[in-house]
Amino acid sequence: MMVLITYDVNTLSNSGKKRLRNVANACKDYGQRVQNSVFECSLTESQFLILRARLESIINIELDSIRFYFLGKNWERRIEKIGKITSFDISGDLII
Repeated sequence: MMVLITYDVNTLSNSGKKRLRNVANACKDYGQRVQNSVFECSLTESQFLILRARLESIINIELDSIRFYFLGKNWERRIEKIGKITSFDISGDLII
């Protein structure tokens, strides 16, 4: 399933800045950054549950927030882009 993950982490303290880095690193492990606090992730159900638990363990629920948008199987038709595109098609072939 394609999941769009967005987050807002309070960075007024050093611990907030560390949480922000940790949230971004957790999301990088499962998807690609498409904007500063937005990731596109192609996940199985079990991967989603693992990532969600990991993110919950990182954030301060009184100061920070994370949103998960489930785009479904036809996600390509649900995304429109304007301007510079810095991401790649995660469902396509990747040559390293």
